Amino acid sequence: MSELNCPVPLHYDQIVMAHGGGGRLMQQLLDSVIQPVFSNPLLNQKHDSAVLTINGSKLAFTTDSYVVKPLFFPGGDIGKMAVCGTLNDLAMSGAKPLYLSCALIIEEGFAIKDLQRIVQSMQDTAQQAGVLIVTGDTKVVDHGSGDGVYINTAGIGLLAENVAVSPVRIQVGDSILINSDIARHGIAIMLEREGMNFDSSIISDCADLSGLVQNVLHAEVDIHCLRDLTRGGLASGLIELATSSGHALEIHETAVPIHADVNSACEILGFDPLYIANEGCFALFVPEAQTEITLSVLRQHPLGKQACQIGKVTAIDARGTVTLQTAFGISRILDLLSGEQLPRIC
Repeated sequence: MSELNCPVPLHYDQIVMAHGGGGRLMQQLLDSVIQPVFSNPLLNQKHDSAVLTINGSKLAFTTDSYVVKPLFFPGGDIGKMAVCGTLNDLAMSGAKPLYLSCALIIEEGFAIKDLQRIVQSMQDTAQQAGVLIVTGDTKVVDHGSGDGVYINTAGIGLLAENVAVSPVRIQVGDSILINSDIARHGIAIMLEREGMNFDSSIISDCADLSGLVQNVLHAEVDIHCLRDLTRGGLASGLIELATSSGHALEIHETAVPIHADVNSACEILGFDPLYIANEGCFALFVPEAQTEITLSVLRQHPLGKQACQIGKVTAIDARGTVTLQTAFGISRILDLLSGEQLPRIC
């Protein structure tokens, strides 16, 4: 896996596509423009969901927007991804999802049959997860202003009293696990978008992870932290956690599972799979002593059959360093990409 860094300037007077790509420019936008204005103790935890205590109950609350292109792709569509993405953000706080909202921004001229297909996909996915879509909003914009349809979903989930999953709980010695192979979603989107045929069927890993997370919690594993590896992929997700927790992480290239077809596509096209988005892959930080029981529980679920340990937390480090031990025995420091490899994938 070669390191890719786009030689673009880091300061802009206007928004560019890379500001939404999950890399350095997006982090800079959040840190310098958005988070200082909204700063509060809950937001500053920088978790996938805000955890709120109301009348003695712990609730998780999250929201996300989806602008994927194309709207329909192998393994899913924008509707399924919107529901799964919000369910997964709730799950990453350790919450059991309960209710979702759905807001649609539809471009004038969009086919009603495609909209019906999308909302039915949302309903099917929500129903399978045992959650209800209980409120929403619909807006229509002028033709040429909306690229088909954009979706925003928000979600509320309930946490058990003894569950505390957060980047601040990451500790030296923690094992870093993932549940599946990486980079399938981003490559599936790119191949479909560009009409490329690699004589293989690469299907997005888009899936609801909340049931798998609940299985691990029910096994009484003391999960310290969870993170779904969406925009920016595995590397960016771990860098964000290392930075926010103030720890050094080490992962091993040979331990990271990558589908052979995905790896081939990345090599041909010059992409680094470590930085490509996933929609059904997440990282878990658990105490070293609970590594094997966690892997056992994960592997009993269809979405966790490839679960494995990819690294560990090695030290306290205010810089938040992530080191990759390559297949050639070389240590490589991972950094956020300046730009982005694949836009409009989630």
